Amino acid sequence: MLIGVCGKPSSGKSTFFKAATLAEVEIANYPFTTIEPNKGIAFVKLDCVEKEFNVKCNPREGYCLEGNRFVPVELLDVAGLIPGSHKGLGLGNKFLDDLRQADVFIHIIDISGSTNEKGESVEKLSYNPENDIKFLETELDLWFFQLIKKGWDKFIRQLKMEHSELHKSIAKQLSSLGVTEDIAEDVIKIFKKIPETDDEILSLATIIRKKTKPMIIAANKIDVPGSEKNYNNLKNKFKDYIIIPCSVESELSLREAAKKNLIKYIPGDDKFEIIGDLNEKQKKALNFIKENILDKYKTTGVQDVLDKAVFDLLKYIAVFPGGVSKLEDSQGRVLPDCFLLKDGSTALDFAFKIHTDIGNKFVKAIDVKKKLPVGKDHKLKHRDVIEIKT
Repeated sequence: MLIGVCGKPSSGKSTFFKAATLAEVEIANYPFTTIEPNKGIAFVKLDCVEKEFNVKCNPREGYCLEGNRFVPVELLDVAGLIPGSHKGLGLGNKFLDDLRQADVFIHIIDISGSTNEKGESVEKLSYNPENDIKFLETELDLWFFQLIKKGWDKFIRQLKMEHSELHKSIAKQLSSLGVTEDIAEDVIKIFKKIPETDDEILSLATIIRKKTKPMIIAANKIDVPGSEKNYNNLKNKFKDYIIIPCSVESELSLREAAKKNLIKYIPGDDKFEIIGDLNEKQKKALNFIKENILDKYKTTGVQDVLDKAVFDLLKYIAVFPGGVSKLEDSQGRVLPDCFLLKDGSTALDFAFKIHTDIGNKFVKAIDVKKKLPVGKDHKLKHRDVIEIKT
């Protein structure tokens, strides 16, 4: 799974990326700090099943803090997009192509209105951040339009000659955009014919973009006075989006302080505990975060955005391999693995996720929590613990 972090320059994308991954990236208050995309590992958070079994887990990947399991996902931070990116402005074509591989987008916007459409600094609250949502939708739609339009006329002629199944042909033609046969069938139901005019192809591009690249909005710089009004306006105007208030700089400060053992902090929590010696500047900064972010919004927003992108937008579930009589692997690690699967995945899907050989030799599965055998078509639930018998 790959999560793409996108938006205009200087909105806080690289800071979000660093806060989520603690990777070293260049952060500066000018457009196009990032040219090559940054890739790193972030983590989604869920309640670990160790509590139900009264054990302490030992994750092979990711980590667990006080019953909170953090499962790795890949994060991609691409350079800022500006109006006209689909035409190549600001190296836009390159940046858009970098995003093509992502499963879901996190759109970072400057909710304080202190940067214009090009990412240049302006007076706080002077720029309307709703323009950023509209601009990115437009750029992505026009980009998809260009990709679909290329070779579309030839595709239609071929389709009319071959009389093949329409949804299969469309899925094959647009497979590079993540279009499946199911998505193609949905498209056909909407159009009831092959889209041929530019307006129809643009409508097709919009539908495909929404279905293949779902997007969540991180309303960054919520700590700037007056930003909350902008945030509430966006929530009222863009009801189709999940919009999360964020202060990515606050999250970065908390995670770096925790890394230096100055505070005890679990990402996504609404509190932290001071455990090290702080100077006055550090105390003041942490107190600002507590009073203006955590007490008010109960989170800095960074962990919430990641979790909702994976579990709410993409509708993934987390499943643990385990045994009824043994929760350890061959090296003695308790509940070492946690896999992310699409909602609706079956026991057989899970077996193949673990290893192809296990899927091929599948006999049955056992719901470890209930100690009940289940068949290959049994649909799994979030936080299931499953034993596969081969």
